[in-house]
Amino acid sequence: MCGIYGMVSLGGAPLGHPEALSGMCAALRHRGPDGRGRWCSPSAALGATRLRVVDLDAKADQPFTDPAGNVTVVVNGEIYNAADLRRRYAGFPFRSRSDAECVLPLYLDGGPDALAALDGMFAVAVWDGRAGRLILARDRAGEKPLFYWRGGDELHFASEIGALLANAQITRRLDAEAIRQYVLRGYFPQPRTPFAEVFQVPAGCILSAQADGVTIRRYWRPETLPIRPGPPDIPHLRRVIATAVEKQLLSDVPIGVFTSGGLDSAILACLAARRLGRDRTHTFSIGFPERAYDERPFARRLAKAIGVRHTSIEADPEALLRALDDLVALGEPLGDPAAMPTVLLARAARKHVTVVLSGEGGDELFGGYPTYIGHHLAARYRALPRIVRAGIRAALSAVPSSTGRVPFEYLAKRFVAEAERPWQQRHRAWFGSGLPTSVCTFAALVCPDSEQIPEISGIDDIGRAMRLDYVTALRDRLLVKVDRATMLASLEARAPYLDEAVTRAALAIPGTVHVRGSATKRVLREVARPWVPSFILRRRKRGLSVPISRWINGGLAREVDRALDRERLDAQGICDGRVVTRLLAEHRARRANHSRGLWTIFVLQRWMEHWRLGVM
Repeated sequence: MCGIYGMVSLGGAPLGHPEALSGMCAALRHRGPDGRGRWCSPSAALGATRLRVVDLDAKADQPFTDPAGNVTVVVNGEIYNAADLRRRYAGFPFRSRSDAECVLPLYLDGGPDALAALDGMFAVAVWDGRAGRLILARDRAGEKPLFYWRGGDELHFASEIGALLANAQITRRLDAEAIRQYVLRGYFPQPRTPFAEVFQVPAGCILSAQADGVTIRRYWRPETLPIRPGPPDIPHLRRVIATAVEKQLLSDVPIGVFTSGGLDSAILACLAARRLGRDRTHTFSIGFPERAYDERPFARRLAKAIGVRHTSIEADPEALLRALDDLVALGEPLGDPAAMPTVLLARAARKHVTVVLSGEGGDELFGGYPTYIGHHLAARYRALPRIVRAGIRAALSAVPSSTGRVPFEYLAKRFVAEAERPWQQRHRAWFGSGLPTSVCTFAALVCPDSEQIPEISGIDDIGRAMRLDYVTALRDRLLVKVDRATMLASLEARAPYLDEAVTRAALAIPGTVHVRGSATKRVLREVARPWVPSFILRRRKRGLSVPISRWINGGLAREVDRALDRERLDAQGICDGRVVTRLLAEHRARRANHSRGLWTIFVLQRWMEHWRLGVM
C-alpha cells in the first residue's frame, strides 16, 4: 500500500516546477510511512511513499523501472494475482517479491490494455518514455483513489487531492456543479472533484495521456452484467467468497477484521479465523455511549463465539470532531458521518495490525439496504386508492421526528414522500442527503452517464438499484470513506466482497431473490449458514451509525449555528441561507429530521475553512 504521485511533460519539455515534488511526497507520508522513493528525468518524475505489507525489504520500495530504463511504474494497493503474473513472466529480472513489481512486465508485454488483467485493488501510474505516454489506471470498484491535473503539456497525478494542491500552479477554484452534486448526494460523482481543475480517474478505467490528448477507456461495466435465471448457486457463491477472503489474507504483516456483529463482517471474521487460526485473528469494533448506536455488544459476542481476540473502543464527540478536521485536510469533504468513527477505529487497529478486512460491497451486491425493501413495497403503495395514500401521508406528518437511530417514522416519511416517483428518482432521493434542490443557489443537477442503468433481460427495480448503488454511492462515498479514514492511520483496508468473481456471481441473481418482503440479504444468509453463529443469521442489518441528529441539537449546537449562519452561507453563494435556516429550525423543533443534509453542509463548511475557500 502506498501513496503515489508524479508529474510529466507530455511534450518532452523540462518540468516547470519539479520542486513541488517534495511537497507532494510530504502530503502522502501517512499513506506510506515505511519507505519512499522517486525516479526523475528532466521531463518526468514518479514517486511513492510505502506502507510495507508484502516483502518488507527496502528493495521492494517503489518506483520500479525496466532494465532498459524506458518504463517506470508506481502502484498503490495490492495485486492479488501477483503470483500468477510472476509465473507468467518468470524470465523477468524481478528485484523483489513485491506484488506491485508484477505490473512492470505485464505492461511491457501487453501495453496499457493489459492492466485490465490485474486482480486487486490498485491505482497504477506508468510512464513510458519510449512513447512519451503516461498511463493511469484504477481497480474495478474504485477502492484506491487517483487524481490528476493537466495544465498545458504537463499532467500531475497523486493519490490525494491535497498532494496535488502542494503545487501552486493548481488553483483552488471550485467546481460549482460538483459542489451542488455533493450537497444533494453527500459525495462527488466521478470524475469530478470539488476543484474545477482536478479530476479523478474513474473506477474501472485506464487513462492514456500523450501530447496530442487524453483518452479514457472503461474496462469494467458491472451495470451491464447479465442476470442468470433460476435459483442462486449457493455452493458457487460459497466458493468465490471463501476464495476472495483467502487471497486477501496474504500478507507479511498482521491482519485484522473490522466487525459490527452484522452479517457481512461476521462472515469475514469467521473465514479469517478458519484460515489464519483463532489466535492470529484480531477483530475491532467501535461504539457510542448512546445504547441505540452501540454495536460493541454484538461484535464482542461474535468474537467470543468464534474464539478470536477482540478490541473495542468508544467514540466521543470531541475525538470525532478532531477526526473530521483531519479528514478534510486530505483535500475533499466527506459527507458520510461514519468516516469519523472509522478514523478512530483505524487508529486503534493500527496499534495491533497493518491490514484489515472490511465488509464494503456486501449491501450493494447482496441487497442489504432498507431502500431495497422500499422498492419492493412501492408498487403496492402506488396501487392504493389516492385517498388512502393521502391519509397515510397526513398521519405520518403528524408524528414528531425522532433523533434516534434510523427510526421507523423517519423511514416511513421518506418512503411515502418518494414512492410514487420512477424508481431511479425515488432511489436517488432515498439515498441522497435529503436536502431539497432549492438549497443550492446555482447550476442544474446533471447525472453522469455511468448512472444510466441499461435494460437487461430479467432485471427488476431492486436489481437496478443495487447496480446503481455499486457505481455511485459505494464507489464515490463508502470506498472514499474507508480509504481516507484507514490510510490516515497508515492502515490498509481490503474489501473481499468487491472481488470480481464475487461481484459477477452476486449481480447475476435477480434483486427480488436477494430481497423479499421485509427480508434483506436472503441469499447471503443462506451462503453464510455453515460459517457463522445462528444469532448472526437472525440479526437484522444495522450498520455503523453516528448520533449526529442529537449532536446538532446538543453538543455541537454552537458549532453548527456558527457554520450554518445565514449571512455566512449567503455570502458564499453555495447554499441558500434562508432554506438552511428553515431546515435547522425544523430539526431543532423536531418537526423533521434533517440531520443527514445539515451534516453534509456542516462538513462542507469545515472543509472550506481548512482550505481557506471563499465564495463561488
